[in-house]
Amino acid sequence: MILEHADIRIAPGQQAAFEEALHRGLATVISRAKGFRRGALQAGVEQPERYLLLIEWDTLEDHTVGFRNSPLFAEWRAIVGPFFAAPPVVEHFRLAAPTGQA
Repeated sequence: MILEHADIRIAPGQQAAFEEALHRGLATVISRAKGFRRGALQAGVEQPERYLLLIEWDTLEDHTVGFRNSPLFAEWRAIVGPFFAAPPVVEHFRLAAPTGQA
């Protein structure tokens, strides 16, 4: 499993509209992508225009090749892209050490 971590900055005052658009994009677009497992959006507390989008993929290539090179990516960007104040910073992570339940 690969975790996509997207650090997103949006324009001030657009939080509610962005959160709705992102939820819609996850439900109607990204959920159809091969290898998609689940996604979550975290909202910044100290910086309310900052978000972390966390998406689990089966493989790195499911995101970087399959999704990014598909028509779904253009659909996704059409929904959420207008809110971006800057291009998102995207990185990928693998689980290094599982933890027990807290």
